[in-house]
Amino acid sequence: MDHVEMRVTGVGVLDKAIALLDAAEQQPQTAAELARLFGMSVSTTHRLAAALEAHGLLVRDEEGRFRLGARFATSALSEVGTPYLTELRDATGESAQLWVRRGESRLCLASVDSPHELRMTVPAGGTIPLPLGSAGQVLAHPADEPRPDWRESVGIRTPGAASVSAPVLLQGRPAAAVCLSGPIQRIGDRPGERYGTLVADVARRIAEALTT
Repeated sequence: MDHVEMRVTGVGVLDKAIALLDAAEQQPQTAAELARLFGMSVSTTHRLAAALEAHGLLVRDEEGRFRLGARFATSALSEVGTPYLTELRDATGESAQLWVRRGESRLCLASVDSPHELRMTVPAGGTIPLPLGSAGQVLAHPADEPRPDWRESVGIRTPGAASVSAPVLLQGRPAAAVCLSGPIQRIGDRPGERYGTLVADVARRIAEALTT
Protein backbone atom coordinates (compact mmCIF):
# COMPACT_ATOMS: atom_id res chain seq x y z
CA MET A 1 0.00 0.00 0.00
CA ASP A 2 1.22 3.50 -0.80
CA HIS A 3 1.49 6.29 1.76
CA VAL A 4 -2.00 7.53 2.64
CA GLU A 5 -3.38 10.45 4.61
CA MET A 6 -5.35 9.61 7.71
CA ARG A 7 -8.64 11.31 8.46
CA VAL A 8 -8.13 14.13 10.98
CA THR A 9 -10.84 14.94 13.53
CA GLY A 10 -8.75 16.75 16.12
CA VAL A 11 -8.46 13.74 18.45
CA GLY A 12 -5.01 12.63 17.38
CA VAL A 13 -4.65 9.27 19.12
CA LEU A 14 -8.11 8.19 17.99
CA ASP A 15 -7.40 9.26 14.41
CA LYS A 16 -4.21 7.18 14.44
CA ALA A 17 -5.93 4.16 15.97
CA ILE A 18 -8.73 4.19 13.40
CA ALA A 19 -6.18 4.58 10.60
CA LEU A 20 -4.31 1.50 11.80
CA LEU A 21 -7.53 -0.50 12.03
CA ASP A 22 -8.58 0.57 8.52
CA ALA A 23 -5.20 -0.47 7.12
CA ALA A 24 -5.18 -3.82 8.93
CA GLU A 25 -8.67 -4.51 7.62
CA GLN A 26 -7.45 -4.14 4.03
CA GLN A 27 -4.44 -6.42 4.49
CA PRO A 28 -2.12 -7.62 7.29
CA GLN A 29 0.63 -5.12 8.07
CA THR A 30 3.73 -5.08 10.26
CA ALA A 31 4.33 -2.13 12.58
CA ALA A 32 7.05 -0.88 10.23
CA GLU A 33 4.72 -1.08 7.23
CA LEU A 34 1.99 0.77 9.10
CA ALA A 35 4.48 3.42 10.18
CA ARG A 36 5.59 4.03 6.59
CA LEU A 37 2.00 4.04 5.41
CA PHE A 38 0.99 6.91 7.70
CA GLY A 39 4.32 8.66 8.16
CA MET A 40 4.57 7.81 11.86
CA SER A 41 7.57 6.56 13.83
CA VAL A 42 7.86 2.79 14.21
CA SER A 43 7.97 3.05 18.02
CA THR A 44 4.76 5.10 18.17
CA THR A 45 3.03 2.80 15.72
CA HIS A 46 4.11 -0.30 17.59
CA ARG A 47 2.89 1.06 20.95
CA LEU A 48 -0.48 2.01 19.50
CA ALA A 49 -0.89 -1.30 17.66
CA ALA A 50 0.10 -3.23 20.78
CA ALA A 51 -2.53 -1.35 22.79
CA LEU A 52 -5.16 -2.19 20.17
CA GLU A 53 -4.01 -5.80 20.35
CA ALA A 54 -4.41 -5.83 24.14
CA HIS A 55 -8.04 -4.76 23.69
CA GLY A 56 -8.69 -7.46 21.09
CA LEU A 57 -9.02 -5.00 18.21
CA LEU A 58 -5.85 -6.21 16.48
CA VAL A 59 -4.05 -9.54 16.53
CA ARG A 60 -0.62 -10.56 15.26
CA ASP A 61 -0.20 -13.53 12.94
CA GLU A 62 2.74 -15.94 12.80
CA GLU A 63 4.73 -13.44 10.69
CA GLY A 64 4.23 -10.61 13.18
CA ARG A 65 1.74 -8.75 10.97
CA PHE A 66 -1.25 -7.01 12.51
CA ARG A 67 -4.75 -7.90 11.36
CA LEU A 68 -8.23 -7.25 12.77
CA GLY A 69 -8.77 -9.01 16.08
CA ALA A 70 -11.52 -11.25 17.35
CA ARG A 71 -13.44 -8.37 18.97
CA PHE A 72 -14.71 -7.36 15.54
CA ALA A 73 -16.28 -10.81 15.20
CA THR A 74 -18.71 -10.25 18.11
CA SER A 75 -21.87 -9.63 16.07
CA ALA A 76 -20.96 -12.36 13.59
CA LEU A 77 -20.24 -14.78 16.44
CA SER A 78 -23.71 -14.31 17.89
CA GLU A 79 -25.45 -14.62 14.54
CA VAL A 80 -23.42 -17.58 13.31
CA GLY A 81 -23.13 -19.33 16.66
CA THR A 82 -26.77 -19.39 17.79
CA PRO A 83 -27.92 -22.17 15.39
CA TYR A 84 -25.00 -24.31 16.55
CA LEU A 85 -25.89 -23.68 20.19
CA THR A 86 -29.46 -24.72 19.44
CA GLU A 87 -28.18 -27.88 17.79
CA LEU A 88 -26.02 -28.61 20.86
CA ARG A 89 -28.97 -27.98 23.19
CA ASP A 90 -31.22 -30.29 21.18
CA ALA A 91 -28.60 -33.06 21.11
CA THR A 92 -27.95 -32.97 24.86
CA GLY A 93 -31.06 -31.49 26.44
CA GLU A 94 -28.88 -28.99 28.32
CA SER A 95 -28.40 -25.22 28.10
CA ALA A 96 -25.68 -23.83 25.83
CA GLN A 97 -23.99 -20.44 25.72
CA LEU A 98 -21.39 -18.56 23.71
CA TRP A 99 -18.98 -16.43 25.74
CA VAL A 100 -16.31 -13.86 24.86
CA ARG A 101 -13.69 -12.20 27.03
CA ARG A 102 -14.17 -8.60 28.12
CA GLY A 103 -11.24 -7.49 30.27
CA GLU A 104 -11.19 -9.64 33.40
CA SER A 105 -14.75 -10.90 32.84
CA ARG A 106 -16.59 -12.96 30.29
CA LEU A 107 -19.67 -11.73 28.43
CA CYS A 108 -22.49 -14.01 27.27
CA LEU A 109 -23.13 -13.28 23.60
CA ALA A 110 -25.81 -15.89 22.97
CA SER A 111 -27.73 -18.38 25.08
CA VAL A 112 -30.25 -21.16 24.48
CA ASP A 113 -32.02 -22.78 27.42
CA SER A 114 -32.63 -26.42 28.20
CA PRO A 115 -36.28 -27.50 27.90
CA HIS A 116 -36.10 -29.05 31.39
CA GLU A 117 -37.70 -27.23 34.32
CA LEU A 118 -34.44 -27.60 36.27
CA ARG A 119 -31.82 -25.94 34.09
CA MET A 120 -28.91 -23.53 34.00
CA THR A 121 -30.02 -20.16 32.60
CA VAL A 122 -27.67 -17.33 31.65
CA PRO A 123 -29.13 -14.35 29.75
CA ALA A 124 -27.28 -12.86 26.80
CA GLY A 125 -25.43 -9.79 28.04
CA GLY A 126 -24.63 -11.29 31.44
CA THR A 127 -21.06 -11.15 32.74
CA ILE A 128 -19.07 -13.40 35.08
CA PRO A 129 -15.55 -12.75 36.44
CA LEU A 130 -12.66 -14.78 35.03
CA PRO A 131 -11.61 -17.52 35.43
CA LEU A 132 -14.74 -18.88 37.15
CA GLY A 133 -16.39 -21.80 35.35
CA SER A 134 -15.23 -23.86 32.39
CA ALA A 135 -15.81 -21.04 29.88
CA GLY A 136 -13.81 -18.70 32.09
CA GLN A 137 -10.96 -21.21 32.18
CA VAL A 138 -10.99 -21.46 28.39
CA LEU A 139 -10.92 -17.69 27.87
CA ALA A 140 -8.30 -17.05 30.57
CA HIS A 141 -5.96 -19.86 29.48
CA PRO A 142 -2.39 -18.53 29.01
CA ALA A 143 -1.52 -18.10 25.34
CA ASP A 144 1.94 -19.63 25.77
CA GLU A 145 0.71 -22.90 27.31
CA PRO A 146 -0.68 -25.97 25.52
CA ARG A 147 -4.43 -25.57 25.08
CA PRO A 148 -6.71 -28.53 25.90
CA ASP A 149 -9.63 -29.32 23.59
CA TRP A 150 -12.09 -28.64 26.39
CA ARG A 151 -12.30 -27.68 30.07
CA GLU A 152 -14.85 -28.74 32.67
CA SER A 153 -16.14 -27.26 35.91
CA VAL A 154 -18.11 -29.20 38.52
CA GLY A 155 -19.80 -27.42 41.41
CA ILE A 156 -17.18 -24.65 41.52
CA ARG A 157 -19.01 -21.52 40.38
CA THR A 158 -22.51 -22.74 41.27
CA PRO A 159 -23.10 -25.62 43.71
CA GLY A 160 -24.95 -28.46 42.03
CA ALA A 161 -24.07 -27.28 38.53
CA ALA A 162 -21.49 -28.51 36.03
CA SER A 163 -20.29 -27.38 32.62
CA VAL A 164 -17.89 -28.18 29.82
CA SER A 165 -16.51 -25.58 27.39
CA ALA A 166 -14.33 -25.46 24.30
CA PRO A 167 -12.59 -22.57 22.49
CA VAL A 168 -13.72 -21.09 19.18
CA LEU A 169 -10.30 -20.54 17.64
CA LEU A 170 -9.73 -17.80 15.07
CA GLN A 171 -6.15 -17.37 13.83
CA GLY A 172 -5.08 -19.78 16.55
CA ARG A 173 -6.54 -17.72 19.40
CA PRO A 174 -9.78 -18.15 21.36
CA ALA A 175 -12.31 -15.68 20.01
CA ALA A 176 -15.05 -17.23 22.14
CA ALA A 177 -15.97 -20.24 24.22
CA VAL A 178 -18.87 -22.62 23.66
CA CYS A 179 -20.30 -23.79 26.98
CA LEU A 180 -22.72 -26.61 27.80
CA SER A 181 -24.11 -26.42 31.34
CA GLY A 182 -26.63 -28.23 33.49
CA PRO A 183 -27.36 -29.69 36.92
CA ILE A 184 -24.86 -32.31 38.08
CA GLN A 185 -27.64 -34.83 38.67
CA ARG A 186 -28.31 -34.83 34.94
CA ILE A 187 -25.07 -33.74 33.21
CA GLY A 188 -22.92 -35.84 35.56
CA ASP A 189 -19.83 -35.11 37.62
CA ARG A 190 -17.55 -35.75 34.63
CA PRO A 191 -19.21 -33.66 31.92
CA GLY A 192 -16.01 -33.49 29.88
CA GLU A 193 -15.86 -37.24 29.40
CA ARG A 194 -19.49 -37.27 28.35
CA TYR A 195 -19.76 -34.12 26.24
CA GLY A 196 -16.26 -32.68 25.74
CA THR A 197 -15.77 -34.02 22.22
CA LEU A 198 -19.23 -32.85 21.15
CA VAL A 199 -18.75 -29.34 22.54
CA ALA A 200 -15.29 -29.09 20.95
CA ASP A 201 -16.76 -30.14 17.60
CA VAL A 202 -19.44 -27.43 17.82
CA ALA A 203 -16.78 -24.82 18.64
CA ARG A 204 -14.71 -25.96 15.65
CA ARG A 205 -17.72 -25.76 13.31
CA ILE A 206 -18.54 -22.22 14.50
CA ALA A 207 -14.94 -21.19 13.76
CA GLU A 208 -15.14 -22.75 10.29
CA ALA A 209 -18.44 -21.00 9.59
CA LEU A 210 -16.90 -17.65 10.51
CA THR A 211 -13.96 -18.10 8.13
CA THR A 212 -15.77 -19.45 5.07
